[in-house]
Amino acid sequence: MDEELRLLTLTQPWATLVAIGAKRIETRGWPTRYRGWLAIHAAQGLGPVGGRRGLFDQAYRPLFREALEPAMETIRPIAGHPVPHYDADRLPRGCIVAVAWLADVVPTIAVVNGAHPGFGKPNSAWPLTEQERAFGDYRTGRYAWLLADVKPLREPLPYRGAQGLRRLPGEVAAEVWRRAA
Repeated sequence: MDEELRLLTLTQPWATLVAIGAKRIETRGWPTRYRGWLAIHAAQGLGPVGGRRGLFDQAYRPLFREALEPAMETIRPIAGHPVPHYDADRLPRGCIVAVAWLADVVPTIAVVNGAHPGFGKPNSAWPLTEQERAFGDYRTGRYAWLLADVKPLREPLPYRGAQGLRRLPGEVAAEVWRRAA
């Protein structure tokens, strides 16, 4: 694709939640006028979630684990039988994991109140389900980034993230699109 592609870095497990389509509303403390394609980047660091221990604590909360199990599952033989084992260390870090269309950015209060037909209500394009609410920070003064048409990459692309929105260099964007499902 020849369209501009910007990079948005998220800490795990939120980057994977977006990549697997479980999280369609990304909450941020800042808005943007940009609308278009985003490369969803999984941060290398885990500081915002409280380090590796914080990642494990977050990933194993019930709504998170339910959504993340396929991405965390490995099979370990125990007494000769295959047994599922869930390991948050399997969530990719330091790489681009998906692309998504940023359809709109609205105050979180609009999503919480269902003040627009496009979001908040059960039959809307962005329903605020119990799961979606658990995956975001909907306090007053924050913004809901409404994501659509999420395409996970067939293979994560190692890349250094950054705060804010950054344009991806053409050769990196081309590789992202080659890997998009």
